Amino acid sequence: MKRVAAIDCGTNSIRLLVADCDPATGELKDLDRRMQIVRLGQGVDRTGRLAPEALERTFAACREYAAVIKGLGAEQVRFVATSASRDAENREDFVRGVVDILGVEPEVITGDQEAEFSFDGATKELTGIEAAGAKGLAGKGGGRRPGMERPFLVVDIGGGSTEFVLGSDSVRAARSVDVGCVRMTERHLVHDGEISDPPTPGQISAIKADIAAALDRAEETVPLSEAATLVGLAGSVTTVAAIALGLDQYDSEAIHHSRIPLAKVREITDRLLSSTHAERAAVPVMHPGRVDVIAAGALVLLSIMERTGAEEVVVSEHDILDGIAWSLAG
Repeated sequence: MKRVAAIDCGTNSIRLLVADCDPATGELKDLDRRMQIVRLGQGVDRTGRLAPEALERTFAACREYAAVIKGLGAEQVRFVATSASRDAENREDFVRGVVDILGVEPEVITGDQEAEFSFDGATKELTGIEAAGAKGLAGKGGGRRPGMERPFLVVDIGGGSTEFVLGSDSVRAARSVDVGCVRMTERHLVHDGEISDPPTPGQISAIKADIAAALDRAEETVPLSEAATLVGLAGSVTTVAAIALGLDQYDSEAIHHSRIPLAKVREITDRLLSSTHAERAAVPVMHPGRVDVIAAGALVLLSIMERTGAEEVVVSEHDILDGIAWSLAG
């Protein structure tokens, strides 16, 4: 076993995984997995810069994570930064702050690298999973069916971008496009500093047009329709799954490898798009940091399912963070 620490700093959240990895058996044992909503990408789409208050929120989370990593004695640490820090003019301020706190330099990876990490993290467990072991919407019952079919299309819906990666045992094609729950919310739903509550039909149409154009770009590289199994990652997907499963509180074990039908995703998306801030905040499994961006995130997921013809999405709690950890274990 090798003890490693992986940090994934995205547009909306920063997450930590400290785990023991065994490359010989493919086993990854969580020791600590946590997440904070820091909104590092606040305003980046409009200003091109990381806001001072967003940097301070992120650095505060880094200080907490540094204490956890030291306490658990991780041998190696890897910090991966994604869309927001890739786009920002003042990203060097971000880099210096992370180095001062954690002693490692954040790697501002490309969208293609991000997609590969996501694929590795999401698919290691999928081969041979059978329906009797996976959790459907009802949570139990049913006969045994063949395992997840290949190729997999892994879709990581982040705050600023969405990654698409197609492959079986390894990556065949990957593409990152600049649509995410935060970026779509800020671009189309914010006026004079206020978020439309709920969105107007015109705003929803504008988001759909942006997503459709992004899917067109993704299809230039990734043959989306060739996927046999759609695997969805990150907070927008897991939140939709938690709502679909009717959970009273967020339960990673129940959500991991659940299969959510297209009709249910459409129903939840329509509900979120027509709800107020207060109504979304009252959903038991809703993280406070996702209340204003979840409707756009759900619409991204729904649009992907409709474009690919997927009848269901397999939800994974294992994603880029696990892929980063595995990159240290080899």
